[in-house]
Amino acid sequence: MSGNVFGNVFRISTWGESHGKAVGCVVDGCPSNLELSEKDIQKELDRRKPGGRFASKRMEKDEVELLSGIFEGKTTGAPISMIVYNRDVKSEHYENIRSKPRPGHADLTYWIKYKHRDWRGGGRSSARETVGRVAGGAVAKKILGKYGIKVIGYSVEIGGVSCEIKAESEEDYLKIFKKSERSELRVPERDAEKRIAELIENVRKEGDSLGGIAEIVILNPPAGIGDPVFNRFSALLSFAIMSVPAVRGVEVGSGFKVSRMRGSENNDPIVLRNGEIKLLTNNCGGVLGGITTGTPVVLRVAIKPTPSISKLQRTVDLDRMEEVELRIEGRHDPCIVPRAIPVLEAMCAMALVDQMMIEGIIPRSF
Repeated sequence: MSGNVFGNVFRISTWGESHGKAVGCVVDGCPSNLELSEKDIQKELDRRKPGGRFASKRMEKDEVELLSGIFEGKTTGAPISMIVYNRDVKSEHYENIRSKPRPGHADLTYWIKYKHRDWRGGGRSSARETVGRVAGGAVAKKILGKYGIKVIGYSVEIGGVSCEIKAESEEDYLKIFKKSERSELRVPERDAEKRIAELIENVRKEGDSLGGIAEIVILNPPAGIGDPVFNRFSALLSFAIMSVPAVRGVEVGSGFKVSRMRGSENNDPIVLRNGEIKLLTNNCGGVLGGITTGTPVVLRVAIKPTPSISKLQRTVDLDRMEEVELRIEGRHDPCIVPRAIPVLEAMCAMALVDQMMIEGIIPRSF
């Protein structure tokens, strides 16, 4: 199996399975002399870990251990290896479906391609793999912090219930983010949060699940990142985002709405403010011609409903090659959107750091 490495200069390799001994990652290419501790990593992992009213009841502490690449509190430039042990594993929940691929999961395609797979909790295809991504993203965020760059995210829609998000400045986005972090669902609007919470509870009682939309914003990005043909920054971000489990779509700026707009409505006027060239609006989402403008980079990400549901579904028993009905047991999120957000932030942060290192903005040593 290839494709476990992301990045060109700042590279991350993730490893591990859902019910294996541990999961983790190796970060290669991180500049030396960067102050980094387990607390920096743990802060991000805590935002992703299971628990709470609207998440899986799998109680993993997700405590990270730094194994290499750090000496006296700073990176050495050597590979940074991180490990998180799986503690709350209940593989017996999957015994009766080991030969029955779950609809909406990668079970069937893994069997088609590899003819052998770890069926416990989805194995390598489980969202548990994203622990390594968030750990690597924490390193990238620490680097970006030296340049005043933040990567934030929040829920803008779940189960068809949407929030009214109005932001004209970076301060506005930060206020929205802070509100969302006080919400279990990462919904920044209180009324919408109440409606969504009620909807999730009702859907969970039915044995079903919900999807939604997350918004990811890069604040204070440098202008001039990306190239105008294949290495467009928006394309690099899209590749990073689409690699995340459960993601089914990504749009930049006004996104699909541009198909219903006129050029005069979509174009961002270019103006002078205190002697500096600025965009009056940000319909482009911070990227024009594949190159960053310096305005916030704004992405919206479509996330599918959690495929693990307790409703009766149709599948095929691969051992007997006959159609059967399937009911999935175990501990699953009725909506994966809130926990996906730290993963999406991590991928955007790593993509940006990688490109900034390629373009020589970030040095090999601080």
